[in-house]
Amino acid sequence: MMISTNDFHTGVTIEMGGEIYTVLEFQHVKPGKGAAFVRSKLRNLRSGSIIEHTFRAGEKVSRAHLERKEMEYLYRDDDLFYLMDLETYEQITISEENLGSGVKYLKENDRLQVLMHGDEIVGVDLPVTVTLQVTDTEPGLKGDTASGATKPATMETGLVVQVPLFVNTGELIKIDTRTGNYIERA
Repeated sequence: MMISTNDFHTGVTIEMGGEIYTVLEFQHVKPGKGAAFVRSKLRNLRSGSIIEHTFRAGEKVSRAHLERKEMEYLYRDDDLFYLMDLETYEQITISEENLGSGVKYLKENDRLQVLMHGDEIVGVDLPVTVTLQVTDTEPGLKGDTASGATKPATMETGLVVQVPLFVNTGELIKIDTRTGNYIERA
């Protein structure tokens, strides 16, 4: 299936030169002289690298069909993560490299969206927020509620997050997976 560069929008996935890209940014440019063109910023879904590419206006490119499958994270064995397809109960493995920064947000039995191109896993969408337990932080002091100061806290997955001074070891907190920031107590 082909898509015109005039129909680009953020999040569209395309195939170009044997690679799969998602459109991060695009801009239609109509210079006073010469033909119009589309300037775009694309992320390679396999390598994660970002490139800039210029297309002629109206140029056709192949659209990449990505399928989203909901899967459950079962367990980790060294740098391999075992996931289960919730429809077929089939187990697959995914490397730590493919998960990227998502590794620090996953705990057993969490559900996530896996992006697949054919049988190849090209990415993972984590939930927007996760609830993790604080395993190590300095004790909070009475009255430290509105100062705005923060301290580092280590979560059960090994992730280190800046939290308000009133958060203590053993508490559950919500974290934004897009930014890695503390949101609130759970």
